[in-house]
Amino acid sequence: MPHQVLNDGRRIPSLGLGVWDIAQDETAAAVLQALELGYRHIDTAAAYGNERGVGQALVQSGLPRDEVFITTKVWNTHHGREKATASVHQSLERLGLDSVDLLLIHWPCPVLGLTTETWETLIDLQQQGLARSIGVSNFEPAHISALVKATGVRPVVNQIELHPQFQNRAAFEFNRQNAIITQAWSPLARAGDVLRDPLIAQMAARYGKSPAQVVLRWHLQEGRVVFPKSSNAERQRENLQVFDFQLTREDLQAIRAMDTGQRLFADPNDSPYLEPLTPGT
Repeated sequence: MPHQVLNDGRRIPSLGLGVWDIAQDETAAAVLQALELGYRHIDTAAAYGNERGVGQALVQSGLPRDEVFITTKVWNTHHGREKATASVHQSLERLGLDSVDLLLIHWPCPVLGLTTETWETLIDLQQQGLARSIGVSNFEPAHISALVKATGVRPVVNQIELHPQFQNRAAFEFNRQNAIITQAWSPLARAGDVLRDPLIAQMAARYGKSPAQVVLRWHLQEGRVVFPKSSNAERQRENLQVFDFQLTREDLQAIRAMDTGQRLFADPNDSPYLEPLTPGT
């Protein structure tokens, strides 16, 4: 599995498994299956309500802790020093871990006015050894600039909505220029119109790959980390098989031209999701 080097010197696998929207009682089986197939990067969050399942799969896999890269996130209702600290301790308890490889602020939520305080808390928690690396999710360039100005600490990643129909170029370029790895969530645009697009289908036929594999390969060649979600073993296996071919420069440009500028999900500037996504998280 190829890796990328974070700006703190640590390494992150370029492809992983996302577990958003996988039910708690299905998560352990889905993650264990992925680990058996060769995945070594799992992306979860407090708000997903399935951290326990991830932790159970890690135990059942028998893999050494340092072989699996685990990400979790602090949810919007837990901004601020006390709540963020409590959230991270709760996440670690559910995961059954002493530390996570990557800890993120899930959304900036500017209306709360607590983004910098929450980032300062993550810095402290990293210094305490509870997170090996820290970053952000759904942050716009202005949000990140404010954090760096206040603390002098850059996130190692920014996890953002990014797929062929919404390429989030301003955020992606800002991340690249500031040595912040871009992680693309919903990299396949929820397996909607993107995977049915004739252009992608033509490329898939030419390479002997699936449309999903073509889109994942596009992300990887553009330098992003991806973690498509699937609990299906065949899809999990297919999503791993993207390191044995290369898209041409013309193919990359053709996919870039598919950008409509339309998000499928919320705008980070609007402070969305101020209630828990999952009861009890």
